[in-house]
Amino acid sequence: MIGIGKNKLFGLLGKNISYSFSRGYFTEKFNNLDLKNYKYVNFDLQKIADFRSVILEYKDLNGMNVTIPYKEEVIPFLDKLDKTAAKIGAVNTIKFTKRGSLKGYNSDVVGFENSILPLLKKHHKKALILGTGGASKAVAYALKKNKISYKFVSRNPEGKKEISYYTLTQEIIENYTIIINCTPLGTSPNIEKCPDIPYQFITKNHILYDLIYNPEITTFLSKGKQKGAITKNGLEMLQLQAEESWRIWND
Repeated sequence: MIGIGKNKLFGLLGKNISYSFSRGYFTEKFNNLDLKNYKYVNFDLQKIADFRSVILEYKDLNGMNVTIPYKEEVIPFLDKLDKTAAKIGAVNTIKFTKRGSLKGYNSDVVGFENSILPLLKKHHKKALILGTGGASKAVAYALKKNKISYKFVSRNPEGKKEISYYTLTQEIIENYTIIINCTPLGTSPNIEKCPDIPYQFITKNHILYDLIYNPEITTFLSKGKQKGAITKNGLEMLQLQAEESWRIWND
């Protein structure tokens, strides 16, 4: 368990993250636990190369969360990876060990898996993952773990696992009854935007899951609701992954 005697700094590594969920969440958590010497700040970097100077400057760092666009780019700066993070190829939690090394973990997979499992029914066997960034890799890992096949949908598809938005036919939409938005499209303030998929083929058999949590109901989710689909935003996933990060830092 992290000791309560010394100052303990935690933070979020990302780019243009003033909107951050994590800072508010952990600041409130520290207040509730009466951890007066704990602080959570944003490290808003325009390039990942600046990460080294952050490590050198802030000697009381104990842990970090990582968000867009650095979940993959941060890996070369770490000393080692947890097995799950290594398999996923993306990191969203960094632990600063007692020996001074940096170890990368992925708590996104825990957050996503535990938040979508209660929604799944027998016919939910195939998923479309919109976007190919770091978060989408954690989503894919959780789906594979639960024997749900998937395809990535990308503007610039590569390999057999990726398809283009332009190829999304009625048949594909009807067969892939889980659709997960891992792109930033629709995030506040640009709330009118949404992934370009044929929403007219969505049915009540579908789950539309959006990793975005602000706004609460994105255009993507709204279009799903209009068709009777089950919808869910990313708030619970964020809460669950934050608690998993806290467990990792304290382990």
